[in-house]
Amino acid sequence: MGIGEVVPDATEPEYLRAVGRIPGRALWLTEPVRAVVDAGLLVAATPWLAAAKNGDGHGVLVLPGLMANDGSTKPLRAYIRRRGYYVRGWRLGRNLGPTSTILQGLPGGLRDLAETTGGPVSVIGWSMGGIFARELARSHPDEVRQVITLGSPIGVAHGHRTRADRTYNLLSVMHARGGEFPERAQLARPVPVPSISVYSRLDGIVGWRSCLAEPSDTHQNIEVRCAHLGFGMDPATLWAVADRLAQQPGRVEPFDPPRALRAFYGSIT
Repeated sequence: MGIGEVVPDATEPEYLRAVGRIPGRALWLTEPVRAVVDAGLLVAATPWLAAAKNGDGHGVLVLPGLMANDGSTKPLRAYIRRRGYYVRGWRLGRNLGPTSTILQGLPGGLRDLAETTGGPVSVIGWSMGGIFARELARSHPDEVRQVITLGSPIGVAHGHRTRADRTYNLLSVMHARGGEFPERAQLARPVPVPSISVYSRLDGIVGWRSCLAEPSDTHQNIEVRCAHLGFGMDPATLWAVADRLAQQPGRVEPFDPPRALRAFYGSIT
């Protein structure tokens, strides 16, 4: 065990184990290559992805990860649009963390999309974008239908670390002050709307345990098998997103992928 690492306790919930660890070096260094593989699989999987559930036209807001912009979520948004939703990127440039510009711009974007589509919006957040998605749900529950996070480290509230911590800390000089954004210890609080966390044990940037929340009637964890940089192109993730978006408002129905696709998923809790 390294300095600062915590010995796993078998009696603890899974999301509280391995606190203080970061993803292994091999997973981290192979992230770009594995993301390319995920993109290649997306092309091959196009025919069966077309068989996923169609939507009802409600609004979907997609938030990018740390240091990424709307370009990174383009394949994800294109797929969601083809399933019949009114989808929009966040239109706030590069995700630099909780700057005042981002924190002030997000509620306006959510409200505009909700007004345009005539109802609450599903918010999908990739990595740091998922942290923002959950905070939007907490502060504007009447405008958020559900939250879907992709590799989002909500477990930093419990002391989990990520490979992106150094970048986040370097950007912190630009972050809002004065309580505009919750402290880390508050980020794991349940949100007041249905929520789904999609995570991967092959994630080389965010440790998979840090993406978990306690399963409940309103929260579900779905394991896929992709790189962190591949969530927006991974066929299993896209299928799960389409399936969850098609749920009735206010519900978290059991996720049951077709038998032919079950091998692409791990634990579903």
